[in-house]
Amino acid sequence: MNLKSYKLKSMKCNRWLCFLCGLFCLSFSCYGQATYRVDNKKGVTKIDFELISNVVIIPVEVNGVKLSFLLDTGVRTPIVFNFINSVDSLKILNGETINLKGLGNDGKVQALKSSHNTFKIGEALNVDQDFYVIFDKSANFAPKLGIPVHGIIGYDFFKDLVVEINYSSKQIKAYNPEAYKSKNCRKCEAFSLQFYNGKPYIDLITTIKSKEIPVKLLIDSGSSDALWLFKDDSLGLTVDNNYFEDFLGYGLSGDVHGKRSKIDELRLKSFSLKEPKVAFPDDVYIAILRKITGRNGSLGGEVLKRFNLVFNYRKAKIILKKNKYFRDRFSYNKSGIELENDGIRLVTEIEREAQDIDIENKTVNVRAIYVPKNVVVAKNTYSIGQIRPDSPAERVGLKKGDRLFKINGKEASNYTLQQLMGRFFDEEGTKLRLEVERIGIKIPVVLTLESPIK
Repeated sequence: MNLKSYKLKSMKCNRWLCFLCGLFCLSFSCYGQATYRVDNKKGVTKIDFELISNVVIIPVEVNGVKLSFLLDTGVRTPIVFNFINSVDSLKILNGETINLKGLGNDGKVQALKSSHNTFKIGEALNVDQDFYVIFDKSANFAPKLGIPVHGIIGYDFFKDLVVEINYSSKQIKAYNPEAYKSKNCRKCEAFSLQFYNGKPYIDLITTIKSKEIPVKLLIDSGSSDALWLFKDDSLGLTVDNNYFEDFLGYGLSGDVHGKRSKIDELRLKSFSLKEPKVAFPDDVYIAILRKITGRNGSLGGEVLKRFNLVFNYRKAKIILKKNKYFRDRFSYNKSGIELENDGIRLVTEIEREAQDIDIENKTVNVRAIYVPKNVVVAKNTYSIGQIRPDSPAERVGLKKGDRLFKINGKEASNYTLQQLMGRFFDEEGTKLRLEVERIGIKIPVVLTLESPIK
């Protein structure tokens, strides 16, 4: 690869089951960068990660500041997008103003390009890393995931190291190439990778309406969706009548919509996934992606997490081995609600505080009594970010912007965003008692979950 001149063409879609980090287009000149090297005798480092909504969140130290990054095979150069609120102590070295173009419309977002930075991931170190800083507060995607996420990193990390992602143990091992020893694995499948602008593509087989169709897919670990396909009637990449219109994700310059459905099968050599979920984004949102010759879509986190993976960019290979998630059912949000973290609220709670009592010259031995104490506690709040048209949520009158206060009689603030969203994937027919606030008024509703796909 020629690292002296390239274009940052795209990132992708990714929310709670499709939280969109954004699609960026930019032309610029760039000089060669130093590489990532594991700085120990064994040449390998272990990195624990969080698996949130099918995507991997790793700790990254940038110029001495500890941050959280989305690990994304679909992005070329690291981007920091939660700068103003969370990491205002981060030093921006050698800043240069640029424009990034976001998926969703023709709007542009101003950013800074920073060069000669030090990135540390586990014991892997790069002392000459470029990255981009976006100051627009709309680019803060942490509310969609419910945890602090300050940026995205991908190709620059993968290109220098052999990277094992173990979704089962939630741990990454990154090796210096010469320290990695390949293992004999009879239950594994190896695939050749192809690269376009530093992004990895894989050839797989889909079955749609009983017809086998070869597809070239971007391996997109930053997308929490299972599979994206670009409609192409000539190839047979079509949507049948069993679909629903849906919001697919968030972009820097707008939201992305399309159709959700399922296909007969996705085949990864000997591995077969039956009736996987698929999203067909509307053509207007993916005009840039269609310029990539031969690309038919993306392979996202809901499929990738079913395997433990070994990425070896230098040998252009990926190895897959089934893990405990392989047989998980593909499910749908049956409420039509997309929640997001809406900040915090201060709540006064009563806490019992133990106090020792010393009673002299008495036969009664009192060890302690409990005294009520008012404590102010910060709790997460959640609001509805999107409502799917003709969904159970819309039919009971819920609206975008409503704040969720209770679910089945329990305070929503006692749950994480992922736990709350998980309730919307329960069995069809399940009734949920919700209490929301709209313009200061509490509104109780009973919502019955209903699968949008039969």
